[in-house]
Amino acid sequence: MTRTQPVPTRTGPTGIVRAVQATAALSVLALLWQSVTAGQLLTEPQDPALHGAGAIALHIATGLLLIATVLHVRAGGARWPAVLAAAVFVATFVQAAVGSDGNMAAHVPGALVVTVGVVWLTAWAFRRQPAA
Repeated sequence: MTRTQPVPTRTGPTGIVRAVQATAALSVLALLWQSVTAGQLLTEPQDPALHGAGAIALHIATGLLLIATVLHVRAGGARWPAVLAAAVFVATFVQAAVGSDGNMAAHVPGALVVTVGVVWLTAWAFRRQPAA
């Protein structure tokens, strides 16, 4: 009797790992945008609309990352990435509120916390090996 391996599907483990990787990379890109626009705001006074748009993009990207990590948990993966993704997602909203209030003494360290969380999740995601 021969056994055949199931063919990975788009929603199977390979698809979930790829979704986590894609949303993690998207989150890193949104963070890079935020860093560039924040640097511009600090060096020369200008309209913060680009930074605000980046914040919305970061909310969306980290929300998608949270969904992807939850799907990974449901497929039998570790739970800590979903917990970290949830914390990062919530932290982006805290960051937006603190930044809108103009409290840079809290906003800048908070940005570093969000960055560490996203980079950590991204490093973890790309260490995952999708099933062949």
